[in-house]
Amino acid sequence: MRQAIGSTWILQLVILFMLIFVGFLALSINYTKAFKIKNEMLSIIEKYEGVMSGENKSVSLINNYLRYYHYQAKGNCPTDTYGAVSLDDASLVRASSGVKYYYCVKKINTSDSSFRNRARYEIDTFFQFNLPIIGDLFTFHVSGSTIDINFPKDDVPVILN
Repeated sequence: MRQAIGSTWILQLVILFMLIFVGFLALSINYTKAFKIKNEMLSIIEKYEGVMSGENKSVSLINNYLRYYHYQAKGNCPTDTYGAVSLDDASLVRASSGVKYYYCVKKINTSDSSFRNRARYEIDTFFQFNLPIIGDLFTFHVSGSTIDINFPKDDVPVILN
């Protein structure tokens, strides 16, 4: 009888460590995906030298990229940023509390006496920690910023002072 109880404890420990390993693996895969998406979004903004709405412009290309990779994570944006409520609409809206966004964009003015019109953009993307049976547990965000862009081309109201 003693051996049966000992085997049960060992089996429970093995299952516990397997769950921890699967959770860590799911977390790292989701984080890697969000990091890759964030880097591609920053590259699109740098390539098009700003955040522009409309067909075949930076917001539209970012949304198409997110749809292609089946990006579904949403999170809250700070109120001094702009976010994408829908991936079907090629525009950004000013963030408000209580609304979930696919990603957040903030323009930071980095002008000085040498360069009068210079800015950089900060992007926040989200990833969800979910386990196959349990579901979504937490939502984390991954942020990054572009290099300084001289004379950014913006036709979307992202200019923040």
